[in-house]
Amino acid sequence: MDSMNQILPRRQMLKSASCGIGYLAFAGLCQEQTARAASQSPLMPQQPHYPARAKQMIFLHMRGGPAAMETFERKPELDKQAGKPAKAKSRKLTPSHWEWKRRGESGLWVSELFPHQAQHADDLCVLSGMHTDISNHTPAMLQLHTGSFAFTRPSMGSWILYGLGTENQNLPGFVSLCPPLINGGAKNYGSAFLPAVYQGTAIGDIKTNIKDAQIGNIRNPRLTSDLQRRQLDLIQSMNKSLAKSDPQDSQVDGVIESFELAFRMQTEVPTVFGLKGETQATLDRYGIGGKKASDNFGRQCLLARRMIESGVRCVEVCDEFWDQHSQLVKGHEARAAATDQPIGALLSDLKERGLLDDTLVVWGGEFGRTPDTAKKDLDGRDHNANGYTMWLAGGGVKGGFQYGATDELGYNAVEGRTHLHDLHATILHLMGLDHKRLTYRYAGRDFRLTDVHGRVVDEIVA
Repeated sequence: MDSMNQILPRRQMLKSASCGIGYLAFAGLCQEQTARAASQSPLMPQQPHYPARAKQMIFLHMRGGPAAMETFERKPELDKQAGKPAKAKSRKLTPSHWEWKRRGESGLWVSELFPHQAQHADDLCVLSGMHTDISNHTPAMLQLHTGSFAFTRPSMGSWILYGLGTENQNLPGFVSLCPPLINGGAKNYGSAFLPAVYQGTAIGDIKTNIKDAQIGNIRNPRLTSDLQRRQLDLIQSMNKSLAKSDPQDSQVDGVIESFELAFRMQTEVPTVFGLKGETQATLDRYGIGGKKASDNFGRQCLLARRMIESGVRCVEVCDEFWDQHSQLVKGHEARAAATDQPIGALLSDLKERGLLDDTLVVWGGEFGRTPDTAKKDLDGRDHNANGYTMWLAGGGVKGGFQYGATDELGYNAVEGRTHLHDLHATILHLMGLDHKRLTYRYAGRDFRLTDVHGRVVDEIVA
């Protein structure tokens, strides 16, 4: 008989059929996995380029420019020459207004302006050779956040989110608490030409106490969760059709993802952003309560800890104004009263919870301040981009360590010179990202946070 017309034995037929069903099931699973992968959020966790020292970051942004010679870089020669003519003869050298002490086992110098941060001297990696390119607030702040003051570029938080994704899909991966409305505004946490999904989520603004800030459009009091999901599915089907019609426009993809994130946030935001579960002792530790000067910044720092603990990748905490051209003593004292206790509490809290080892904490402003002033009472300092101080803690940096220095008066960085591009490269390195490989192709070229500059400051890596 022709082989095509052979009659199969019953057992062989059942065996063949069962194999066919298995193959069909396998094919179905493959299709399901393919569809799932295709619909997977671009914010899902990604593998770093190499093992990371830090998994998340908190940036404590001191807007306006703290004075290094009043905080973390002691200048005895400046004190000796106080009142003498400066480089510009119309100006006079200005001494530090606070006493200095060696702190911790490391003996790091910290002024009495920061008694709470001083308690963490052995955790601080102080960069006293910082310098940047421009001494006006807006361009300097944009360069601090994006690496460029001349062009709109993605923010550092957006680059990190693009490179690493985020651990918690029910919360934003990058959050900016109480950001400034001026000096670059939303560009400081924007995604620029990166897909819109990587932009930061702003909560409140510099003029609004964080306790009064609201996250808009994540609740619908009139519809149940099931009905919201059905409504959202209908809207998203139209959004996806629009996105397919113009694949080059990432804004629609950003809208799609923001809608989905907002829907998911309904379940987790009330828990993370509410402080009801915190003890009174914790609130007191952060300086939260009533009319305390530290209430607003303390709430931000505590929220930062709660968000990091919940899997948020990057959190920026913003203070108001360190820009004291005059009345420096009064102004710096006010800012220290608002921020020092919360920062000390944040570092203690992270350490006690085992989070500091893999959380990189960064402190600083867009530039520093001059060692001289035009004020006759010597109570003021102007902008200085040529030499200033920032510090890092946790996340793989050397603690109780000071790297770099300005000249004996504090005008220019002369040792361990660290440009903002170098700082950005180092932050990415600690997060497991190679700043030369973390690129995005736009307008015919590959862009990166550090542009064509930057080196990893290996000297500060533990």
